[in-house]
Amino acid sequence: MFTAIIPVRKGSRRLKNKNIAPFGGKNLLTYKIDQLKEVPEITSIVVSSDSDEMLEMAADRNVQVHQRAAQYCDEKTEPFGAVVAHICESIAGENVIWATCTSPLVEPQDYSDAIRIYNQKLTEGFDSLMSVEPFQRYMWTDDGPLNYELGIKHVPSQELPVYYRVTDGVLIAPREKMIRWQYFHGPNPFKYPMSKRASIDIDDPLDLACARAWLELSG
Repeated sequence: MFTAIIPVRKGSRRLKNKNIAPFGGKNLLTYKIDQLKEVPEITSIVVSSDSDEMLEMAADRNVQVHQRAAQYCDEKTEPFGAVVAHICESIAGENVIWATCTSPLVEPQDYSDAIRIYNQKLTEGFDSLMSVEPFQRYMWTDDGPLNYELGIKHVPSQELPVYYRVTDGVLIAPREKMIRWQYFHGPNPFKYPMSKRASIDIDDPLDLACARAWLELSG
C-alpha cells in the first residue's frame, strides 16, 4: 500500500499563496491531486494542511484530509522532523510517498516508475528513495574550488564528479520508519535521477514562471 501525502500550509514567505498558485488551468494543489489520482499504485491520497480553504479543495476532489495543528505549520514551534513524524502518525498506510505540489512536473508515470524502483531497491539494501537531479558544475566554497583544480589540471565539466541536488519531488519510505527517523527518507536512500523538467521545485516567482514555461513547451 502506498499513501501519497501532499503537505501544504497557509504561509509562504517568498511567493504568496504558493501552494494554490494558478497552474495548468487549475492550481498547484489541485493539479498535484489530479496527477496522483492517475497513479494506479497509490491507494490513498492525503492532503495535510492548516488551511481550511486547501482542505476544502481536497475534499471536493474526494481525497482524504488531515487537519494539521498550527504548531506543525509555523516553522518555528516544532522542528521539521517533528512535522514529518506527526503527519505520518496521523495517517494509515504501509509506505508513504511525500509528494509536494510545488513539484508539478513530476508526472504520473514518474511516480509509477519511482515506486517500481523503490520496491526493487528495498531488496538491495536501500531503505528509501529520494528524487535527485544529477549535475556536473564547477563549484567553489569560501576556501576555493570544491571539485576541480585551477591551471593545467583543469578538466572539462563532463569529467567532473557527479553531484546530486535533492529535488523533493518524490520521497518514498515505509511509514513506520519515517516516524522513527523523523524524516522523509532514511540514511541510505536510493538516489532516483530525474530530468531538469521534472526537477523543478517552486519556491519563488521565477520558479513558477519556469514551471509554467516547461508546461507550455510540452503541452
